[in-house]
Amino acid sequence: MIQMQLVKADGKAEYALLEQLAARSGEVDRQVTAAVTEIIDTVRREGDAAVREYTRRFDGVDAPLRRISRQELAEMAAGCEETVYAALQRAADNIRDFHQRQVQQSWLTTKEDGTILGQRIRGLSRVGVYVPGGTAAYPSSVLMNAIPARIAGVEEIVMVTPPPKNGDFNADVMAAAYIAGVDAVYLCGGAQAVAALAYGTESIPKVAKITGPGNAYVAAAKKIVSGDVGIDMIAGPSEVCVVADETADPALVAIDLMAQAEHDPLAACYLVTFSEEYADQIEAAIERHVKHSTRAEITMASLNDHGLITICPDRKAAIQAVNVIAPEHLELHVENAMDLLGSIKNAGAIFLGEWTPEAVGDYVAGPNHTLPTGGTARYASPLSVEEFVKKSSIIQYTPEALATDADSVMTIARHEGLWAHAMSVELRCNELAGKPTEVDAGESVE
Repeated sequence: MIQMQLVKADGKAEYALLEQLAARSGEVDRQVTAAVTEIIDTVRREGDAAVREYTRRFDGVDAPLRRISRQELAEMAAGCEETVYAALQRAADNIRDFHQRQVQQSWLTTKEDGTILGQRIRGLSRVGVYVPGGTAAYPSSVLMNAIPARIAGVEEIVMVTPPPKNGDFNADVMAAAYIAGVDAVYLCGGAQAVAALAYGTESIPKVAKITGPGNAYVAAAKKIVSGDVGIDMIAGPSEVCVVADETADPALVAIDLMAQAEHDPLAACYLVTFSEEYADQIEAAIERHVKHSTRAEITMASLNDHGLITICPDRKAAIQAVNVIAPEHLELHVENAMDLLGSIKNAGAIFLGEWTPEAVGDYVAGPNHTLPTGGTARYASPLSVEEFVKKSSIIQYTPEALATDADSVMTIARHEGLWAHAMSVELRCNELAGKPTEVDAGESVE
């Protein structure tokens, strides 16, 4: 039986939601962190040998670390069903089209005094994409991570994924890697793969950034190596918030909640609506749908343990609740959904109207499905092309420009007690005035 927790919004209850959401904070268990720290340290010391040993221990595969070239990817992709390959190709086309619009150009500007200022934007040298194995192997995630990297101008994209125990590769994942432009795949997974990407081994090259989803051990590893290498985010359990008024079909709202719940027993599903009677209709529809689900047990665990219904008196209160939840996915199943868009402050992806289920965003629409979770949509954004570039500022002064700014620079430098900063400008000004550029004995900054 489905019985989601119910909260009535009254101007205060919305903020009490924060306590309800605390469990989804994404903090990694201390025991996991300790185990992962040991794995990372060992891989840093022992390289390929450690990766192979952990692969044997955790994945049950005892074999040399294997690299799959792009040519081999093409051959493996041939095993993908024709209809699946076509769907992946369509998704890739839409993902490319959307992310191409995010590309920023380097720029320069020149002032009247000859000063040149600007910004250079370049793709990272090498990026590592982590792809889970087993039942959590999602080719769509390969597309969402690798395509923006390729568009950003990343020089080399490598992928890591656990080796198959029976030698039967996931042709869909390999096809997605080929379509997305991955250069090579290394067969290793878990925290050891993250460590190998972060620090390099004899076989696996060190990368500048690691992206992609994984289990708690992968998340912990990404968190630990962050700083030594860039990461996309520490993703927690997936979540959806559906705002529905009584114009929405209860059967559609119910199936959209279930579509999120079936991901994981820890997935969080929030229904924001305007009457208990309508909420009851949603739960009744879920009861009917779940009888046909191939993931009924997971779905029910998610909805019963992490599902929440918020009853609001009006749209204003509903939007307030949404902005407190700051959901990864937000569906607006309401009349004139576009009217609410300007009021939404916190959401990873916003799906407008009854014809826009979250599933289209997960796979084919084009925007990235790697989104901020656990309330981090308050400050974080979806994975984008910008995650795969770095920027350098460009500055070139002329003698005239330096003379114009010299007093301000020296004043601030002296105020901060930085003698050489001030003198680096003063000596140049002396040169312009025909004075000696040597520091006089006893020269100091007060």
